[in-house]
Amino acid sequence: MMSLLMSLCCMLLNLMTVHSRVVRQGRIVGGHTAVPSSIKYIVSLQSTRAQHFCGGSLVHRYWVLTAAHCNIGAEHMMIVAGDYIVNTFEGTEQYAKPSRVVTHPLYNRSTNNADIMLIKLRAPMVLNKYVSLAPLPRQGTGVIDGVVCRVSGWGYNNLGPEGKMHARETLVGRWCVGGYVYGVVSWGNGCGDPKFPGVYSAVSKFRRWIDQTIYGLHTRCSKY
Repeated sequence: MMSLLMSLCCMLLNLMTVHSRVVRQGRIVGGHTAVPSSIKYIVSLQSTRAQHFCGGSLVHRYWVLTAAHCNIGAEHMMIVAGDYIVNTFEGTEQYAKPSRVVTHPLYNRSTNNADIMLIKLRAPMVLNKYVSLAPLPRQGTGVIDGVVCRVSGWGYNNLGPEGKMHARETLVGRWCVGGYVYGVVSWGNGCGDPKFPGVYSAVSKFRRWIDQTIYGLHTRCSKY
């Protein structure tokens, strides 16, 4: 079973340890179990068979931010908010089917350029003490190198047959200030190898596209 945790203080930073292809599958290597309901904006992207495959951030009651490589087709997805232990009913979960997915027009599957995507939900999520919206940085906002950030996602609390997938989090040496979602986990070389840092899509580079997609082409992006 899985638990929730992909705090991308750096997504999913705070859009799904530290460096790895495991993150691409929505899982955290190492780190520690997150406090229940401490990462309220994170959602689990699941198949119609209830299999978790990616993490995302709720950025609007109707919209989820995630990586474009997580696109398996709207008809094959279920979005779960308010979850902590995947596939264990806790009474805090909210479920919504996507109505459509919008990948960035420059997304390149071969290079992973512009690896970012928005998912429009058929019904809005209800904001409460278990579910909230992820704060996003302004367009073009930079992050100082060396700042320690939090990466959140789901990971197993042990590798045995009784292991449950819990929300977990770990720290990385870059991206993250003031709890904003500055990056979306994109790809990495290997699993949790410090010699090969993980790669994130910079949310601030796409903030204008995010707002235009959610609110329409006439959004006054200058205020961001």
